[in-house]
Amino acid sequence: MPDANNPPTEPYWRVKTLEEMTDQEWEALCDGCARCCLNKLEDWDTGAIVWTDVACALLDGDSCRCRDYPNRAQTVPDCIQLTPAEVRTLTWLPPTCAYRLVRDGEDLYWWHPLVSGDPETVHVAGVSVRGRTVSEAGMEVEDYENHVVDWPMRVPQRARRKPPRAPGAER
Repeated sequence: MPDANNPPTEPYWRVKTLEEMTDQEWEALCDGCARCCLNKLEDWDTGAIVWTDVACALLDGDSCRCRDYPNRAQTVPDCIQLTPAEVRTLTWLPPTCAYRLVRDGEDLYWWHPLVSGDPETVHVAGVSVRGRTVSEAGMEVEDYENHVVDWPMRVPQRARRKPPRAPGAER
């Protein structure tokens, strides 16, 4: 148990469970990829989930952030608000999702803003949905099947590689 005189040397996501995180730590764990803001289709017979590139109407496609985060559940009633309990049961969380990684005892990728110190690295690594979506606004649900994609469940190549060292950086 950490105390004020001996703070932990490991980052909080390595030493805390999802349930132990403060609200601020929980929110910071989101990498800003917005993959969870993509609409998914479920086969009623098999339960299989397929992803689409159709984004929630509240998603800002440039920033990959919700336009009305505090009120999203009122505006979009089927918005799934991630909680530790939800994260422990959801099977469709992308393999890059920090909540899934922490749940599974894995570390965060180099491009995660908590690791890199830069919120842009999630976009540089090709993990975010920036520039890859269409809005659900005005689209009929029946048309979603024309937008099925598989990339949200893959880890992009450039996200797997370590970033190049800056010139003059220590080795």
